[in-house]
Amino acid sequence: MTRHPGPRAPRRTASPVLLFLAALLALLPVLSVLTAPGARAADGGPAVSLSKKEAGKGGEITVSGSGWRAEALLMLLICGQSTPERGVVGGTNSCANADGRAVTTDKKGAFSKKLPVAEPPKPCPCVVHVATVTGEQALADEVFTVAGHPTADLPEQTGDGKLAVLATTRLEGDSSLLTWFGAPPARRLVFTVGNLGSAPVKDPVFEIGTAHGVYAPQWEERQWRGTVAPGAKAQIKLPVELSAGAHGDYQVSLRYGEKVLAEQPWGVGRPWGVTLFWVLLCLVVPAAVFRIGMAVVDKVRPRPAGSHRTRTPATRRRPKRRGRTGTGASRDATTAPGATTEATTNAAMTTDSTTGATTGATTDATTAVLPWFTPDSAPSENRTRPTTKGQA
Repeated sequence: MTRHPGPRAPRRTASPVLLFLAALLALLPVLSVLTAPGARAADGGPAVSLSKKEAGKGGEITVSGSGWRAEALLMLLICGQSTPERGVVGGTNSCANADGRAVTTDKKGAFSKKLPVAEPPKPCPCVVHVATVTGEQALADEVFTVAGHPTADLPEQTGDGKLAVLATTRLEGDSSLLTWFGAPPARRLVFTVGNLGSAPVKDPVFEIGTAHGVYAPQWEERQWRGTVAPGAKAQIKLPVELSAGAHGDYQVSLRYGEKVLAEQPWGVGRPWGVTLFWVLLCLVVPAAVFRIGMAVVDKVRPRPAGSHRTRTPATRRRPKRRGRTGTGASRDATTAPGATTEATTNAAMTTDSTTGATTGATTDATTAVLPWFTPDSAPSENRTRPTTKGQA
């Protein structure tokens, strides 16, 4: 008996939908690993871990991190009114800044630092906030509970408020005389912002950055008190201050959130008063030391015997006066300086103009030798006197 082949049954093939579901189920373990908190470090992003999730005031926790920039300076803070999803509401005004710590990452971008537990000025929910201080901005938050600290709900979000600078920025103010001697230069950054969103912006927190040369800007938070309604604009003035003795070309940047709104150059003059002070100091101090040294030397040097007596200057000897020949030759009139010489002169015979009688009188005159007369020019009785009328 021969068997005739009958029609074969059709072979069933797997549906594409079933294949996709099977592949998805196989990838679920891998996806769970990638979405874990530790996966951010594997991707190169900054990550933070805590040794304790809850501690009271006065305690201490260890904060560890990885995936940060190599040799970056970080700031560790405990902040209230914050969550990792919304960040630190209100900026660092919500953080315990006085009890913060700074740490520098190693060459691999990792760090480990002990942080004292302190109560932030705002109620919990709280986080440990880690952010870079210089260079490219990077931050990470980790949930932390301060035991015994009050807890409150987070403030409502302001909605879709969005600020933008509407006009060019400028720096107001002028340097004082103290700035010429090295005081910190200070200005006010003036700009006009407008709310382009659909919700009001209340008490916005801006960041002011100052950069010198090729260095990265140093950011500081500045909060403006006020509300910008949707579609409205407001003029804002924020203080800007540099370090003492700063000079050169600076760049002032304004940032709101993660966006830089404006940049303004600032040329700061050199404090020439400091240079003048050092020049005068280099001249006055050596002169004063020299004068003091000379006074000391004059005080301690030995003196010859009898030098304390007052000496009179030596007098110049006058040459002796030579005697003259003839009738009525005068005596030698050379005497010591300052002494007086008595010279007896024969009085001239005078004739009375009325009677014609001749009267002879002998006059003794005392003549002082004056220092401005030379012996030859001094008056003498032997000189010929001019005749007068009526003289015999």
